[in-house]
Amino acid sequence: AEVDAALVSFGAGADAIPATVRNHLAALAAGECAGSLSICPNVLSSKEFQDAARRLLTGAVDAGVVDALCAHLASAYAGTNHRKVEGEDELEGGDYIVNLPNIICGFAGRVLLRRATFRCERGHIYGLVGQNGVGKTTLLTRIVQRDIYGFPPELGCHYVGCHELEAYQELPDTVMEFMEKAADATGCDHEVIKKALSAAGFDERPDLYDQKVSQLSGGWRMKLALARAMLQKADILLLDEPTNHLDVMNVKWVQDYLMGLKNVTSIFTSHDSKTLERVATHILHIQDLKLSVHKGNLTDFVKEYPPAKSYFELKATKFTMAFPQPGFIEGVKSKGKALMKMEGCAWTYPKNTKPTVEGITVQVSLSSRVAILGPNGAGKSTMIKLLIGENIPQIGNVWKHPAVRVAYVAQHAFHLIENHLTKSPNEYIRWRYEVPGEDKEAIKKATMSLTEEEEEILKKDITFELKDEEGKMYKVKGVLDKLTGLRRQNKQKEYEYQIKWVGKSDDANVYVPLGKLEKQGKLFMKLVKVVDEKIAAMQGMYVRPLTRENVEKQLVDVGLEAEYATHTRMGALSGGQKVKVVFAAALWNQPHLVLLDEPTNYLDRESLGALAGAIESFEGGVVIISHNEEFTKKLCKETWLMEKDEETGIAHLNLQGDADWMQQALKQVQEKGAQEQISEMVDAFGNKTAVQQKKKISKADLKKFKKKIAARRKDGEEVYTDEELEAAGWIL
Repeated sequence: AEVDAALVSFGAGADAIPATVRNHLAALAAGECAGSLSICPNVLSSKEFQDAARRLLTGAVDAGVVDALCAHLASAYAGTNHRKVEGEDELEGGDYIVNLPNIICGFAGRVLLRRATFRCERGHIYGLVGQNGVGKTTLLTRIVQRDIYGFPPELGCHYVGCHELEAYQELPDTVMEFMEKAADATGCDHEVIKKALSAAGFDERPDLYDQKVSQLSGGWRMKLALARAMLQKADILLLDEPTNHLDVMNVKWVQDYLMGLKNVTSIFTSHDSKTLERVATHILHIQDLKLSVHKGNLTDFVKEYPPAKSYFELKATKFTMAFPQPGFIEGVKSKGKALMKMEGCAWTYPKNTKPTVEGITVQVSLSSRVAILGPNGAGKSTMIKLLIGENIPQIGNVWKHPAVRVAYVAQHAFHLIENHLTKSPNEYIRWRYEVPGEDKEAIKKATMSLTEEEEEILKKDITFELKDEEGKMYKVKGVLDKLTGLRRQNKQKEYEYQIKWVGKSDDANVYVPLGKLEKQGKLFMKLVKVVDEKIAAMQGMYVRPLTRENVEKQLVDVGLEAEYATHTRMGALSGGQKVKVVFAAALWNQPHLVLLDEPTNYLDRESLGALAGAIESFEGGVVIISHNEEFTKKLCKETWLMEKDEETGIAHLNLQGDADWMQQALKQVQEKGAQEQISEMVDAFGNKTAVQQKKKISKADLKKFKKKIAARRKDGEEVYTDEELEAAGWIL
C-alpha cells in the first residue's frame, strides 16, 4: 500500500507498474528479501533501496522518469519506520574501509548477528571480543570469504587462524618452499621472502629455513603464517587468536607487528587481555546478536561495559568441568609412585646433525602437577612425544607402567575432528571407541609400530627356554605369528604374554615371561606395549560402557551443553566448543595421567576457570605445556623448564618445584575413591552382569587348591594353577 501511495504521489498510477515489480519493491522495503549469503541485508539503506528500485523499474517505465521516480521512492522509503539504525548520523566523516549497516550473520541454522552494523576505519586495530560461541571466528571467516552482502569486492583480505595452522600439520614443504609458493601466488619478488622471514625472527634460527613446516613448533608456525601474511599486501588483516602457541617474547613481537602496520586495518580475536590492552585502538563487541564498536583499548571498554571484565577473569561462574576419575592400578599403593619415566633421553630429528633435546630425565606419578615452560622451539612438545612413545629416543630409555592409561591432547588436536564435521560430538566419540580396547584416532606411535627391518626379523625362528608347572625346563622353537593379547602374572609377580606360532594350532600357544621377551630385542617390546595398551583400555569399559547417555554426560562434564553434544554437527561448533570435544574424547578411557599441550588455546576465561577446577579435583597426574603463566601458576607445583644452550643450540631440562610438596606426595597412602572395586558391568543394551571380586588366597586355601589341581592332572587333565585361581576369583 505504501509503494502504491508513493507511485500515486509521484503522478504515475500504480496500475502503470507491473504487479510483480510493485510486489518486489514492497518486499525490499519491508526487508523480506534476503540473498543466498549467510550474511545478508535485513533492512536496506535509502541508497541501497534506490539502486534496487532502479534495476527493477528500468524497462518497466519510461526511461526519462526512472531516475526521478527512484529518488521519489527512496525519499518515501526513508520517511517510513522500516529503517532505524543506531548511529546512522555518525556515518559521515570517518575514513571507513567497510561500512555495512543491518547485516544478519547465520551459521549452521543459528543466527549469530541480527540487524548489526559492521563498520571499521582504515589503519585502525580492532579487538573482537565476546563469549565463546557468539560468532567471532565465523565473522572473520565470512569477511575473508567476502560472504557479506555489500562487502567491497576490491578490498584485499588475509586470514590467519587456527584452521590455517591445523593445515600446516600435513605440509611436506620446507619453510623456504612454503614461502616461495606463497610469493609465486601473490606475484611477489623472492627478495621479499627474506625480508618477511627476517622480520618474523627466522634469522635467529637459520636452521629452520630447511626444516619441514610440519616439524615446526606451534609458535614458529604462527610466526610463519604471519610472515606469509606480509606477502599478501592486504587491506584488512584478520587474525584469530594470534598469540596462541607464543611465548612472552613472541607475543610482544606480534603486538609490535600489528602496531607497526600502516594503512592496514587489523581485526583480531584474543583471550590475552594484555594484547588487547596494548594493541587495540577499538573494541568490536559481539553480544545479544549485535556488533558494537567502542573507541579505545580494553580498559576503556571495560569502563564503558563492566560485565566484559568477566571475559578475562580466570574463574568459572556459569558452568563447571569435571574429568573422569582414574581407576585402580594393581600394585600401586602410593600416589607418588612413578608411572612413567624418562632417563637420559636425547632426540635428533631426521636429517638434523645435532639433537633437539638431550639428557632428559623425568618421572610422572598420580600426584604430579607439572608445568612445562620454555621459549618457542625449545623442544617442549618434542619431549612430550618421547614420553608418550610417539617417537623413540636415540639415546636413553622411556618406561610406562603396563596398566596405566594416558590421555594426550596435542596442541594441533583440531585435525582429529576435521574429517568428522558432519557427525555430532556424541556420534564421533562412539565411532572413535566402538572397537573394544581401541582408539581409532590414537597417535601412531613409533614405540608400537614395526619397521620393515623388524618385520623381516620376525620371520626368523626364535627359541625360548621355559619352565613347566613342576619347574622343569623345556625349549620351544618356531616363527612368531603374534601375541594373542592374553596376559597373566606368574608366581614371581612377573607378567607373561601368550604367543602364537606360525603353522601351529592354538594348543601350541605358550606364555613367555616379560624378561625373556625383552632379551629378544626392542621389537618384541613394541608387541608387548600393544597388548598392554589394549588391556588397560579394556579395564575402563567395566566402569563406563560406551552408550549415548554416558557419552553425553562426558561431554556435559567438560562444559559442552547437551544440545551441542548430541544434536549439533561438529562443523557448526565454535573453536572453544571443538576444544571441549577434543578433551572429552581424549578422556573417555578414564586416564590415570593427562598430558595437555597448550590446552588454553581457543578457550575463553570462563572455560579456563572451569578447566582449572577440573584439574584441581582430578585424582590422577597432569602435565601441562602452556605459555599462560596465570593458568600454570594456579595449578602446578612443579616446573620443567626447557632451555636451549646458547652455544650448542641443544635443549636441556631444568627441574624446579616445591620440595616440601613433592615429599608430601611421596608419603601419601593408598588412593581413595578411585580404588573402589567394580560390582557389576552394564553393556550398551543396559544388561547388567555381576563382576566377580578377586580376593587374596590364604596359605591354607592355596594348599588345598594345589592338591585339587594335582589330582586333576593325575587324571590326565591339562590345567594351570594361575588360570584356575583366576577363574575361581582368587589372586596370590
